[in-house]
Amino acid sequence: MLEGKDLKTISKILRRRSTPWERKLWYYLRANRFYGLKFKRQVPIGSYVVDFCCQGKRLIIELDGGHHSQSEVKNADKERQLFLENNGYKVLRFWNNDLDSNIDGVLEIIRKEIFK
Repeated sequence: MLEGKDLKTISKILRRRSTPWERKLWYYLRANRFYGLKFKRQVPIGSYVVDFCCQGKRLIIELDGGHHSQSEVKNADKERQLFLENNGYKVLRFWNNDLDSNIDGVLEIIRKEIFK
């Protein structure tokens, strides 16, 4: 299990090595562009690092590539999501190809969740 300083180091590395899909979504979420809300990327929570987090709305956004369809990764994702939900977060998951084919739809789902 990773903690504290290790997770901060991993977060910094992940921010530097963002995927094209993370960079695409980050364009819309950064600098309070999305309805004035503050999002952060690669945020340590517990022993996990989440892709995007809006602490004010307790919302986490995870982007998944093809490897997330493997059973071992699916099980780890379920465990991770359960931990996050048990700590008061709502988790939205999107496939990378959702961002390629329907970024407006992804942003609308995020907006609807925020303004429930």
